[in-house]
Amino acid sequence: MITVDITMLIHVMNILFLIVVLNAVLYRPVRRILAERKQKITDLNTDVDTFNKNAKLRAEQFDQKFRDARRKAKAEFDAARNEAQEAGTEKLQQIKSESDKAKAAQLSTVASEVKAAEQALKGQVGSFATEMAGKVLGRAL
Repeated sequence: MITVDITMLIHVMNILFLIVVLNAVLYRPVRRILAERKQKITDLNTDVDTFNKNAKLRAEQFDQKFRDARRKAKAEFDAARNEAQEAGTEKLQQIKSESDKAKAAQLSTVASEVKAAEQALKGQVGSFATEMAGKVLGRAL
């Protein structure tokens, strides 16, 4: 049975004293440490989010610069290829025109040689005819 006397009052005061002492010595520091830890975690999460955003932004910038560089390199490559094709076409045209000129010159030379040979042979047609007739008839004409 519980008896109400002075010991009960001492126990109640002892409990109140323990609450005050434990609150000052144990509970407040633990709560303060937990609050600091929570704030630190919140700050770290904020920093991580900031770093992630910066990393994503830098990755997008890198990708954009890479695409621009690739586009520029392709344009330069295409320009160089087109220039080389034009230079090759010009060189082929030049070679073709030179060969056409050489061909025309050779054809005119051959044609003049043929005319000269034809005229030389026309001049000798009479002597050839006489010679052949002599051979066919077997006597001189």
